[in-house]
Amino acid sequence: MAWAIGANDAANSMSTAVGAGAITPKQAVIIAGILEFTGAYFFGKSVTETIRKGIIDLSQITEPTVLIYGSIAALLAAALWLLIATKFGLPVSTTHSIIGGIVGYGIVYAGMGIVNWGKMAQVIASWILSPVFGAIMAFVIFKAISKTILQSGDPVKSAKNYSPVWIGLAFVVIGSMFYIKVLHGKSLLTAIVKFGVPSGFAAFLISLVVLRRNFRIADPYLGAEAIFKKVQVLTSAYVALSHGANDVANAIGPVAAVYAVATMGLAGMKVPVPRWILAMGGLGIAVGVATYGYKVMETVGKKITELTNTRGFSIDFSAATVVLIASWLGLPISTTHTVVGAVIGVGLARGVKAINKDIVKDIIISWFVTVPIAAIVSGIIFKILMVVG
Repeated sequence: MAWAIGANDAANSMSTAVGAGAITPKQAVIIAGILEFTGAYFFGKSVTETIRKGIIDLSQITEPTVLIYGSIAALLAAALWLLIATKFGLPVSTTHSIIGGIVGYGIVYAGMGIVNWGKMAQVIASWILSPVFGAIMAFVIFKAISKTILQSGDPVKSAKNYSPVWIGLAFVVIGSMFYIKVLHGKSLLTAIVKFGVPSGFAAFLISLVVLRRNFRIADPYLGAEAIFKKVQVLTSAYVALSHGANDVANAIGPVAAVYAVATMGLAGMKVPVPRWILAMGGLGIAVGVATYGYKVMETVGKKITELTNTRGFSIDFSAATVVLIASWLGLPISTTHTVVGAVIGVGLARGVKAINKDIVKDIIISWFVTVPIAAIVSGIIFKILMVVG
């Protein structure tokens, strides 16, 4: 499962940087692999929720074997679906995949009543909200960058003046996100004051000094793109670290459940996750990025719309902003859906013709079938395990 997460979700962090030519696919694999593992091992939650986001009612499960077989069925079903989606280069939500797996075995065991349908409604809402918010934010940010820099009377001067502002704002969001997503902090105010503002101010000052001294490119458009090229590597690196810290739970959550039940029975529903399980999840994600991550990376980075460094920066900035606001509001948002929406938004800023509509249609269909497919496969595997077991 961790391997499949790495293969599919590598696109979240590295696709825009690769698509815009900021880094090569080989560099992307190395950077993402190291940072995904670091995020998972050092910052993965020490207590992982057994059942992701309270999607089924645990009180209805009275036998330890049900939880063990169910967790195995959910993992296998989600991993299988992610593998199929990755083969066709389709970016799908790993969280939705594991939720589908959990719902599937839950329904087979105890019927429809075991599912928290309120939570499921939130998950379904996130299919729509994530890409829409991502698209709107990216559209607005890219239009603003174009207006202040690319379309100004003196792009060189504008690039020197406005680029540090945009870079500073992006790092306010990234610094705040680091506290909430990587360090698992709760207070948005603390995140902004302690991490966001200092990060943004430092990024603003550094970029201001560097641009004043080293801006030598004669072509103003190439110059503006060159500025955002370096920043894009940093924003992509942050997304990889954050992804490792958060989405490793999709792979190790069910494993932690099996481990807890096997060692402590149903009493151990919330226990510290051993470091070796976190390491296993982190390693699986890193290997997935390295061996199969290129498929989905190519779809998101190159096939939806043509990317440049300013467009890629706009996508990373807007996706991070949407995920930060959603985390604060407690809305279930899919990073994958948000990134894809942001790519579409940046494309729409240049007109509908700039979008590959066939690819977008295939991606949207894959999103809507993720939960049902994972649920059906999980239910079948669970039934087989219960009969054989």
